Amino acid sequence: MAGHINDRRKVTYRWIGTALAVCVYIFLLAPSIIVIPVSFGSQYELNFPPRQYSLDLYRIFFSSASWMQPLFLSLRVAFMTTIISTIIAVPAAYAIVRFSFFGKKLLIGLIMSPLVIPSVVFALGVYLYFSYLRLTGTTAGLVVAHTMFVLPYALVIISAGVQKLDPNLEFGAMLMGAGRFRMMMTVVLPQLYPSIGAGALFAFLVSFDEVVISWFLAGPSTTTLSVKMFSAIQWEISPVIAAVSTILTAISLVVCLVNVMLQKKADVAA
Repeated sequence: MAGHINDRRKVTYRWIGTALAVCVYIFLLAPSIIVIPVSFGSQYELNFPPRQYSLDLYRIFFSSASWMQPLFLSLRVAFMTTIISTIIAVPAAYAIVRFSFFGKKLLIGLIMSPLVIPSVVFALGVYLYFSYLRLTGTTAGLVVAHTMFVLPYALVIISAGVQKLDPNLEFGAMLMGAGRFRMMMTVVLPQLYPSIGAGALFAFLVSFDEVVISWFLAGPSTTTLSVKMFSAIQWEISPVIAAVSTILTAISLVVCLVNVMLQKKADVAA
């Protein structure tokens, strides 16, 4: 009898926990869900639900140079940041996982510091340093700062992929006469492609959405899309922001889905 009561309690608690989780998810997703129908409203008002549905806001966005220039800049910075951070993260992840060397923990702490330092503090430090180097307001400054910020994310994902690799395969390749570089190119990298792809996509997404660092380093000709949106909210309430938000949500969703698929491939390969 007591066991039956305990089972009923467990089922009840499970249902309560599930209901609370659903409520929390709805609360978190509600702003994004509300923005989507608003983006199909009129160009003259920002209402939910819209009084009339149209594609006016999307037409304004894609035909306006003041919006398209920040979009292209954000894409360019995100692509360059992704390439540089991935090139750095792959050998760094392999070295951190496979080797023990003096100062390893200190090196890991320095690379991972952007994850624990508040983004405002990090952005202020980068701004002061880049002001001395005259890199503020430049695309190069944005790329370097974003690379520093997204490198830990790519490193963590790629390191997880390296940990799943069988070191005996690497040892066997070197035993057969392959050098370190050839072993990396023929044994490690083919198995690591899903993790590298996942890390690169995540780095791209973080860089594309970054606003705090971009706000500190942006100039008149280097305004990213996230900074443009933030400025538009401050100085005007343009309905076009709803269309931009919907586009960013769609991009984030696609990147996340591709990332999940790559992670599954990495697990199967392991």
